[in-house]
Amino acid sequence: MTLRLNRAIAATGFCSRRRADELIAAGKVVVNGTIVTDFNRAIDLERDVLVVDGRKLRARKLDYVLLYKPRGVVTTCSDEMGRESVLELLPKNLAHLKPIGRLDMDSEGLIILTNDGDLAQSLAHPSKHVYKRYEAVVEGKITDAALRKMSTGMRLDDGFTLPAETCLINRSEDESIFEIAIREGRNRQIRRMCAKLGYPVIRLVRVAIGELQLGEMEPGEWRHLTVREIKAIKTGLLSGT
Repeated sequence: MTLRLNRAIAATGFCSRRRADELIAAGKVVVNGTIVTDFNRAIDLERDVLVVDGRKLRARKLDYVLLYKPRGVVTTCSDEMGRESVLELLPKNLAHLKPIGRLDMDSEGLIILTNDGDLAQSLAHPSKHVYKRYEAVVEGKITDAALRKMSTGMRLDDGFTLPAETCLINRSEDESIFEIAIREGRNRQIRRMCAKLGYPVIRLVRVAIGELQLGEMEPGEWRHLTVREIKAIKTGLLSGT
C-alpha cells in the first residue's frame, strides 16, 4: 500500500507527520538512495527503502485489540494515583498500544486499543459519529418520558446532547435496565443524563462500538480484531449501529 511520504514516516513510529514534513524540507529523507523533498511523493514501505536522518525505517506491525475493561480500571496509559491501567491487562508485547477514546473508571465494557495513530485519530473525531451502545442499570422505575428525553436530546452543563437511541429492557420499583446508544464522547455523559433525570446509575456497561459486540467476553478478556473488523473500521462501516 502506498502512502504519502510524511504519513509513511509517521506510520513507522519514527516521528509525527509534522516532524516528518520538517525532515523532508531539510533534505534528510532518502528513498531508494535519492534525497526526496517532494511532499507529495508516495512510497510503499514494503518495497521502497526509506532512510530518515540516517536511520533506515521499516513498516511497523499494526495491532488492533478489543478489550473488556473491568470496573475500577482506568483507560489512561499510566496513572499518577497508581490505579490499574488497561495496559496492565495486556501481555507485555502489546504494551505499546494506546486506547481509543475513554471509558470512565466506574464503567465497564468495550474499548479498542491500537498503535495505528491515523485510525485512532479518525475514530476519535466527532465527525465520524460512531455509535457506542451501553446497558445501563439505574435506581428507580424509569419513565417513558425520561427515556424520550434522552432520545431527543437534553441540556447538560456543557450544552445540549445529540439525540440518543434508547430501548427499555426491564423496570421495577427499585431499579430499571435499558440500552442507550450515543455518538458523543463527553465525560460521563450517560451518568450525568440519568442523574439529571433523577435516576442515578448503578452499573454502566459499554456493550458495542458500532458493529463490534461485547458478546460472551468477560471483564479483563481481550482479543485481536479480525481482518474483516479492521476493514470495517477503516472503510467507515463501524459508524453504523
